[in-house]
Amino acid sequence: MSERGDRSAHPESVQRLIDAFAVLPGIGRRTAQRLAFWVLKASHEEAAVLASAITAVKESVRHCPICWNPADHSPCRICADPARDASVVMVVEQPKDLANLEQAGTFRGVYHVLMGRLDPLDGVGPDSITARDLLGRVEDPSRNARGERVREVVLALNPDMEGDTTGLYIAEVLAPTGVELTRLARGLPSGSQIEFANRAALADAITLRRKF
Repeated sequence: MSERGDRSAHPESVQRLIDAFAVLPGIGRRTAQRLAFWVLKASHEEAAVLASAITAVKESVRHCPICWNPADHSPCRICADPARDASVVMVVEQPKDLANLEQAGTFRGVYHVLMGRLDPLDGVGPDSITARDLLGRVEDPSRNARGERVREVVLALNPDMEGDTTGLYIAEVLAPTGVELTRLARGLPSGSQIEFANRAALADAITLRRKF
């Protein structure tokens, strides 16, 4: 069925919901239709729970002012945790990488989320990531978690061309500070993504990190 025919077959409110689902990553038109009709068939209570959860995320979740990880507290729970070693900062590309590294259960420092990585072909330059905020944390302890001085920065970037380019840029930015710079061991296969690594591989990569 053509998209034109598909649009004419649904009430406008249902079509708007399909269109809203269809813009989500990895969601095609057919999946968007199935999700929309699930909502249509669901009880008012089930639909309200979904709507409330979406609204709560948009209203209560902000980026941590220290590490940039999404949080509903300021600072986030990791930055505020006195059991974490705030002198060791692990740098990741995205919040999902932080979540996967936390599942390994090995790292007890804190994090910095770049919110992206350098990719000139896609127009992602230094101003599009939070590298300067990382530099601020290293230069000024008052901007780091619990006011501790940063002694080591661990690069936990994806082992591909864009990740390596981003790592070299961060190394250049941090060079004048003299902070110790390490990276995860290449137990992570080159060209792969942290998101898809298992716990054992992540734990080994953290434990066997080396100087950058």
